[in-house]
Amino acid sequence: MLNSNELSTLPGTTVYGSDGEKIGKAGQAYVDDQSGEPEWVTVNTGLFGTNESFVPLREAELSDDGLRVGFTKDHVKDAPNVDPDNGHLDESEEERLYSHYNLTSITSAPGYDRDSADASAADTGTVGHDTSGPTTDDAMTRSEEQLHVGTESRETGRAKLRKYVVTEEQQVTVPVTREEVTIEREPITETNRGEAMDGPAISEEEHEVVLHEEQPVVDKQAVPVERVRLGKEQVTDEETVTEQVRQERIEADGPGITDGTGGTDRV
Repeated sequence: MLNSNELSTLPGTTVYGSDGEKIGKAGQAYVDDQSGEPEWVTVNTGLFGTNESFVPLREAELSDDGLRVGFTKDHVKDAPNVDPDNGHLDESEEERLYSHYNLTSITSAPGYDRDSADASAADTGTVGHDTSGPTTDDAMTRSEEQLHVGTESRETGRAKLRKYVVTEEQQVTVPVTREEVTIEREPITETNRGEAMDGPAISEEEHEVVLHEEQPVVDKQAVPVERVRLGKEQVTDEETVTEQVRQERIEADGPGITDGTGGTDRV
């Protein structure tokens, strides 16, 4: 529960539910008629903040981020409609709100007496009482934030396979054959005399021989040579995360104060 000194900072403060959902903006604060302790705060809810819902300030915590109450956003939005314009809640209105939030009014119950409550606490061994709110027990709870670091997967880039054509020159040596003319001479003999004497004794003649040669012939054919695909592999690195965490400290103020071991009085 908040103390009286914090009430002036509530108007306009962002209010969050116990589920972390934003409920709306804080409006008016209401204190209990008998105890004078902060009991309720109105929160602007609905479309454009046109509705006001009452939320108990019990278990509420005020920080730089806003006011966190002990009930979910849906629970607060379903609270009974109570007109906040008159600046005061009567008993029937409070009972409806207490019933909705499953709470009971301690200070407004018949027979409640703060002095008797303090005396009862002393009888049970409780040392002192809270000055900022109702006495709970004889100890103050110290809390601190703990850092929990995890990982999440996110896209860092994309890789693509692209195929394109390049042209290069290749040289291949191929053996080729050609025909050349040679002159062969043979003497006249009894064997070839008949052929040599066939025709006129003296004449002019021409004799022709056809020559051949081989030339390279090039033929190209596309053939598959390999298959290429993209693959993924996981590589683990280490990264150092630095974050600020808040811790509560408890100090004792007064004469003759020591801790349980007789040492320093700061916790």
